[in-house]
Amino acid sequence: MLKENFNELQLFLAVARERSFTRAAAKLGVSQSALSHAMKALEARLNIRLLTRTTRSVAPTDAGERIIACLEPRLTELEQLVQLNGIAAGNIRISAGEHAAKSLVWPKLKPFLREYPEINVELVVDNGFVNIVEGRFDAGVRLGESLDKDMVAVRIGPDLRLVVVGSPDYFTRYGIPDTPHDLQRHRCINMRLPTLGGLYQWEFEKDGKPLQVKVDGQLTFNHLSERIDAAEDGFGLSFVPEDVIQPQIESGALIEVLQEWSPVFPGYYLYYPSRKQHPPAFALMIDALRYSA
Repeated sequence: MLKENFNELQLFLAVARERSFTRAAAKLGVSQSALSHAMKALEARLNIRLLTRTTRSVAPTDAGERIIACLEPRLTELEQLVQLNGIAAGNIRISAGEHAAKSLVWPKLKPFLREYPEINVELVVDNGFVNIVEGRFDAGVRLGESLDKDMVAVRIGPDLRLVVVGSPDYFTRYGIPDTPHDLQRHRCINMRLPTLGGLYQWEFEKDGKPLQVKVDGQLTFNHLSERIDAAEDGFGLSFVPEDVIQPQIESGALIEVLQEWSPVFPGYYLYYPSRKQHPPAFALMIDALRYSA
């Protein structure tokens, strides 16, 4: 029975992972209608309800979860057999924030994917603290200071610095701050925190003493690129990762200030559940992303 329904079980696994017929159909390259009919036919043949459907989401039932728990290890074994035959293959889902995705993950994935064309990677960019287990991701990318203790962590990038920058025109009009406390009298470009929705307080450090400053200004963004663009256009000061604005600093489009107050902190790590089985393709990806100083 299971042998006859193996294709349908693979379709079911895709729907369960995506929690959506629309996303699963797009990923599989089939119509949403065909996928829905296949799931109904599978449930009828097995005489088991596998999915709970609502107008907004799809989730596996308890019986569906038990089948997933049995099915995923078998698919991992099949992928391992393919690996033993000399072809690295498999599907990998990664969650990463905007800065990590653009500055580290995607640049490192490009040569990796060219070397292993049978490995498929889905990179989901989300600045919030994503629960990779609930989201059915294989791994996530997060700053070292934010990692959960029950996760395996592999460093994929160097230490980072956040720096205060503004345009030459802005500093001509408003002057240069001497200390972080002076920022409260400046026009600053705020960042909306993705998880709790509050505004990020700019973090500084000098002589081992941390300092947080609540800033104010005309603009608030939740994405990095807009904060950099607004600073270049003279709308205010931005607090951004140093590595991404090096070209603007070198060209003179942005000027860095308060350098002695900008601390260095642990960079990005790839993290994943310690108890989860991963195919060989995942180990190859870890090696490709791993940071070497």
